[in-house]
Amino acid sequence: MRQPLLERYRDRLPVGAETPVISLLEGFTPLVPLAGPSEARDRSVRIFAKYEGLNPTGSFKDRGMTMAVSKAAEHRSEAVAAASTGNTAASAAAYAARAGMKAIVVLPAGYVAAGKVAQSLVHGARIVQVNGNFDDALRLVRELSERYPVTLVNSVNPFRIQGQKTLAFEVVEELGRAPDYHALPVGNAGNITAHWMGYSELYADGTTDERPRMLGFQAAGAAPIVRGVPVEDPQTIATAIRIGRPASWEGARNARDESGGAIEAVTDEEILRAYHYLAHGEGLFVEPASAASLAGVWRWLRAGKIAEGSTVVLTLTGHGLKDPGTAEREVRLPEPAAPDIDAVAAAAGL
Repeated sequence: MRQPLLERYRDRLPVGAETPVISLLEGFTPLVPLAGPSEARDRSVRIFAKYEGLNPTGSFKDRGMTMAVSKAAEHRSEAVAAASTGNTAASAAAYAARAGMKAIVVLPAGYVAAGKVAQSLVHGARIVQVNGNFDDALRLVRELSERYPVTLVNSVNPFRIQGQKTLAFEVVEELGRAPDYHALPVGNAGNITAHWMGYSELYADGTTDERPRMLGFQAAGAAPIVRGVPVEDPQTIATAIRIGRPASWEGARNARDESGGAIEAVTDEEILRAYHYLAHGEGLFVEPASAASLAGVWRWLRAGKIAEGSTVVLTLTGHGLKDPGTAEREVRLPEPAAPDIDAVAAAAGL
């Protein structure tokens, strides 16, 4: 029988006898070998996609949220609170519901995909929209947790990072080793911090002989780590990484520097190209932010920066149904055909 994530990795997590495990059976997402792209085949590079969209609420956030909400329950919190561009909100709301807690979610008005807001509402979260961006929302939630009896469950909560590091454990188990490169989108930067923590712990105890080079990719219109300064008005189609002041900036920088990796920016056009390729070429429907990882790896492949024969893992952070608006804008339904077989066959290209 499938175990909760916290039970499977109990010996590697801050979970004690008094910790109630609040779980929706998250984790253990598939590591999907990609057929292409051609740039990888030409260099005998193997690419695998860790498809985090198959977590219970449709994103990687569930890994950290099971840990954060379990610890909040251990400390007898009655409510959790989060600022969010959508995925954190949905996850916090679901796990709070599972724990019998109240969830308070502060969203930047107009910045969050409709699918993510709908999830939070259905799970019973109290939604507060503010006129501002994600960074304003996070500042307000921090203040809220300081003044009122609620537990902050954004990635500034160290238990979130602890839960998210389990992705690295799963990758090593499935591959039998660490990959040569691990690429992922970077928004608030908790995930790259957590991945590196997980790989580093496995390396320290001798489970693996190597650690991957960490490749983080921000959207060009929301690339504070790349620029070296906060972005006051971040803009990108990839709403999940539209963040101008990452809470885990230092952790991301450490992951980059210690691994000999990089954090770079990719354009919205590159993100959409990768988004369409993953759907059409690989059968993987992801939210736009997820595609930033492949967009960046494509750029590295074209530049000859990934060694021949390497193994690359991409973290695909969220399911495409998180952001149906992008799919609706990018793909148009054809005009209706006449209700007869010849018209239908012609419309089907037969």
